[in-house]
Amino acid sequence: MLKDFVAAREDEPGQDWAARFRTGREAARRWYLGQGLAPPPSAAECRAAIARHMPELLAPYDQACALTAEDDLDRCILSHYRPPPMGDGCSQAVWLGDGGPALVRNYDFRLDLVSDRFESTSWFGREVIAKAQRPWGGCIDGMNADGLVASLTAGGSPAQGLGFAVILLLRYVLETCSRVDEAVTALCRIPVALSQNVTLLDRSGDHATVFLGPDRLPAVSRVPVCTNHQDTAASRQFDASTRSLARHDALMTALADPDMTLAALTARMLEPPLFSRRAASATAYTAVYRPTDGRVDYLWPGKRWTQRIGNFTPDAYTHDYGALEGV
Repeated sequence: MLKDFVAAREDEPGQDWAARFRTGREAARRWYLGQGLAPPPSAAECRAAIARHMPELLAPYDQACALTAEDDLDRCILSHYRPPPMGDGCSQAVWLGDGGPALVRNYDFRLDLVSDRFESTSWFGREVIAKAQRPWGGCIDGMNADGLVASLTAGGSPAQGLGFAVILLLRYVLETCSRVDEAVTALCRIPVALSQNVTLLDRSGDHATVFLGPDRLPAVSRVPVCTNHQDTAASRQFDASTRSLARHDALMTALADPDMTLAALTARMLEPPLFSRRAASATAYTAVYRPTDGRVDYLWPGKRWTQRIGNFTPDAYTHDYGALEGV
């Protein structure tokens, strides 16, 4: 399977963004309405939720709606409020040894649903480099110019609630926070729609993973590894499909190795059980964020794509994933 990726600079949503949204509008509507879901909240309720919980994002949200929203359904989609459930894999680890601090992660998901876009933005005058995800503003992982890194994994529980998609929460902390403690505080006060884990790192080496969910109170872990479960039985029961515990153990074993290096840990991410070739949740890319250097390396087997805060380079790349496994 071939998949195209682009690296692009777009300081804030504009006409290029609007054109992309229009192209994907029908797919976005099918995604948001889903199946078996309660009716979505009104557009006014969605906007009010942003104003209450993430007021700094209200102006960019209004700008995005003005650019492209045809009706209230578009405004709901753009709010990221009450998204449908979506599961993924993902493995990530914090490295504090030589060459660190660094956050190393694999993003595992259905390749046809992964956006093609890595981007540099500057909504409020602070550059953010991130792996973008539709419909607007969403980030799967990213780093800002102050050296804060944020990266997500699914939390494993099937719980759903009235809250925001985690990809907008990542955008929020990268736009408004500089340190891990600030980001933890923000994540713990914003309602999230689904079970999610967010790992944070800053240039001082401070790090944390925040376990979030609509059916639980936020919890903060200092364990330097995160996959797709939390400290609840509900999240662990899905281990057979996600292999979360095996991936977690593999990363903990790697970090405990006295001879481990950042390069070796990165190479380990490209091997089983961390690297997935399952069509339902393939490893779309590996990322290595180094906040002290303002550098991120995006990797595929045989390919390294380096970007830097203050020196982001537009580019394009097509990766051949080969024949993926059926499950």
